[in-house]
Amino acid sequence: MPTSRRTLLRTSAAAAAAFSFDWTRAQAQAETVRIGVIYDLTGPFAAGGSVACSIGTQIAIDLVNEKGGVGGKYKIASVNVDSQSKPDVAINEANRLIDQEKVDILNGVYASSHAVPLAAKVEQQKRILWITTAVSTAVFKDKNLQYVFRAQIHSDQYGQAFASFIAEHAKAKLGMDPKDVKVALIHEDGPYGVGVAAADEAFAKQEGLQVVLKEGYSASAPDLSVLVTKLKRAKPDVISHAGYNPDITLFLRQARESGLKFKMLFGAGAGYSQLDKLRESFGTDIDNFCNIDPVPAQLLDPAKLAPGVGDLTKVMVARYREKTNATEVPPHCSMGFNQTWILLNNVLPVAKEKYGGFDPEAIRKAALDVDIAPGGTIQGYGVKFFRPGTPLSGQNERSTPVVMQNAGQRISVVWPTNIRTQDPVFPLPKGSVYGA
Repeated sequence: MPTSRRTLLRTSAAAAAAFSFDWTRAQAQAETVRIGVIYDLTGPFAAGGSVACSIGTQIAIDLVNEKGGVGGKYKIASVNVDSQSKPDVAINEANRLIDQEKVDILNGVYASSHAVPLAAKVEQQKRILWITTAVSTAVFKDKNLQYVFRAQIHSDQYGQAFASFIAEHAKAKLGMDPKDVKVALIHEDGPYGVGVAAADEAFAKQEGLQVVLKEGYSASAPDLSVLVTKLKRAKPDVISHAGYNPDITLFLRQARESGLKFKMLFGAGAGYSQLDKLRESFGTDIDNFCNIDPVPAQLLDPAKLAPGVGDLTKVMVARYREKTNATEVPPHCSMGFNQTWILLNNVLPVAKEKYGGFDPEAIRKAALDVDIAPGGTIQGYGVKFFRPGTPLSGQNERSTPVVMQNAGQRISVVWPTNIRTQDPVFPLPKGSVYGA
């Protein structure tokens, strides 16, 4: 039966309308930057800083979207997943984000035990992995990664800060030559703890400190009393501890119960940066402990930073407190916010305008163009990534940690000396439960 002219026109109009709708929808989708955000929202890593990181990341995304999106034009649609403090879940979720959600950018990752396999996986698929938090140097060392970037510090820098602080203050504060200071290095046995302890050992020996014990343990260990006994026998002046959250609580409780004494304890971020959580369990017992990590942005002097950076920090802090009702804003909030802010404001606009899109190749090229001078980010350090073909390709060469001290109900920066906000209390005062 022949088709009437009227039916043909009606069919053609419907097809044109459908095409127009599909084209409009495709255009709208093209104007949106889809980012997969991976953090541990449950499990032991959640309270160790991962949730704080996720909140900082979301604040950065919200602020950019409120101004119209990337470059004021392209809204960000984040696809958030929970890696549940499990490496296999992190890998499965990353695969789902890439294969099903069709994202080209993965952002986040709290644990180094997740970052190491994820970096290899994402690199193989030539997608972008933008690490905000995980610190293990092993993620990048001698891997020549092309599509994985980290503006965050790396674990070797923890060791450098640890040994430098002790060497600088040993004579004046302890009345000891650095060569007479005995240090013990204890750590969870994943890439994070192993990396920090290896760096601690290397830089301690470089400064002439005595390493009297180096001991790893499982972060899920139900009992650390054997470790505490070994520490009592070694009698270190200073302990460096790279741990997460439940293991830190377990160690400190068993150390207190057994009467372990020392002149100072240095944490290496993670659970030691969640001061409010530690205070719930230990109250003033943790006063004057030191912690090495990227600085919480609110501790820096805005006058020493680039114009506008201090104001950005105020907004971040206000929104974090509004979302959590917390008075203490942990370093992990700054980590999640800062690294995500760099991606959204210093990388993606260049990828679009200079290299033609938000595809992995354009983002990779734009990331290598980033050149932020020291003082140009809310955490004080600058950003420039090591080039392909170098031992730490993809790592920020300008990142720096600080040594912080729990000064009662607040945190103070005590190293590097040129930016400190308080003279360090070293050794622990006589009234300390743990003080030697």
